[in-house]
Amino acid sequence: MPDSSPKYDLIIIGAGAAGLMAATSAASRNLRVLLLEKNKKLGVKILISGGTRCNITHNCSVREIVKRFGNRGNFLHSPLHALPPEAVIQKIEAEGVATKIEHTGKIFPVSDRAIDVRDALVTMARNAGSEIISQCPVQAVAKDNDGFSVVTPYDRFQSKNLLITTGGLSYPGCGTTGDGYAWAKQFGHTITQTVPALVPLLNNCTWANDLKGITIEKAGVGVWQPPAAGKAGTKTKKNRPLAQATGSFLFTHFGFSGPTALDVSREVALHPDRKTLTLNVDFLPDLKPNRLQDMLEEKKRNNGKQIVGNLLNDIFPKRLAESLLTAAGVSLDAKNAELSKSALDNICQQIKNTKFALNGTLGFEKAEVTAGGVSLDEVNSSTMQSKLQDGLYFAGEVLDLDGPIGGFNFQSAFSTGWLAGQSIVENGQGK
Repeated sequence: MPDSSPKYDLIIIGAGAAGLMAATSAASRNLRVLLLEKNKKLGVKILISGGTRCNITHNCSVREIVKRFGNRGNFLHSPLHALPPEAVIQKIEAEGVATKIEHTGKIFPVSDRAIDVRDALVTMARNAGSEIISQCPVQAVAKDNDGFSVVTPYDRFQSKNLLITTGGLSYPGCGTTGDGYAWAKQFGHTITQTVPALVPLLNNCTWANDLKGITIEKAGVGVWQPPAAGKAGTKTKKNRPLAQATGSFLFTHFGFSGPTALDVSREVALHPDRKTLTLNVDFLPDLKPNRLQDMLEEKKRNNGKQIVGNLLNDIFPKRLAESLLTAAGVSLDAKNAELSKSALDNICQQIKNTKFALNGTLGFEKAEVTAGGVSLDEVNSSTMQSKLQDGLYFAGEVLDLDGPIGGFNFQSAFSTGWLAGQSIVENGQGK
């Protein structure tokens, strides 16, 4: 173990995506860097990400990434210009890990092995000169005359600067248990409400749960809340969903998953009365209602003797097709020729706007990221340094930064970590 003298320019707490990239960034500038990780393994969350494949980043412009983070995206301008997606890929490929771009724009290692990405990040940090200690949980941090004091079960370490990259509350089994929030509060920082994001949704619909395992490659989903009562007891119509997404949609035994469900889950988790929400699903988002209506009427004319139960079999998996028809209130044993205009209307409505009652989310245990965290208003986005305490920095998921599925959150972690490492100076005042 290192001695307890103030010999470090930077101590980083948390060896995830942000911490490892920050260690490489700072150590490559000849700064004395110590990276502390409480787990035995480094980058545990990297290892399980993307179904153990690791979606490294996304093949898109900096502008598009900023847009995908919504109203928090502007914070990422400086970090992304310091380390854009192509630079991340260059660094990882320089360690011998070839990458590939999939049709969705997601970038993975060719090997489909997350451990290859993790090992590349660790190698980069060590080769740059970082000292890394695992199985070393931080018990306390404090500011003193020499900079920062970091207490562990084994030693007290001193550093001129401190970078917190401990992640949020998602996948607590990986060690992300919100430790960094308490230290941020200690230095006067505000923690915005934290909720699980990119997390599967729960529902109260038996027939949907019976469709477990069925994936629709492209569906449009929206989270809707019931109309609010007006002052005179009238209903105020909501003309906009709380969140919406288009893409792959998966039925599960408990509810819904897949990229679309995950991408709208943040708004479900944030809602004060989430059990009043519905998930409205358009199973044919590329087909306008009038065109679908024409198609169904054509099927009726050309296949009048066919039973209704087979009407949608060439469009959807059989179990889903039958479930949609049943939900539309038509008899599966009737003939197509017997379908009335109102029945066809009901089928069209069911396909284009099926409403599922929601019952919350699976929570932090299954969430890929945490929404909320250290307030962005209190962190300098040009340096990642605290506006409240000189020499204190934040990067990665501990910040109030969460984006959609597709490698965006890893990119945010890499970029904020890199910029923090580039901003550290030896006197502890930052750039």
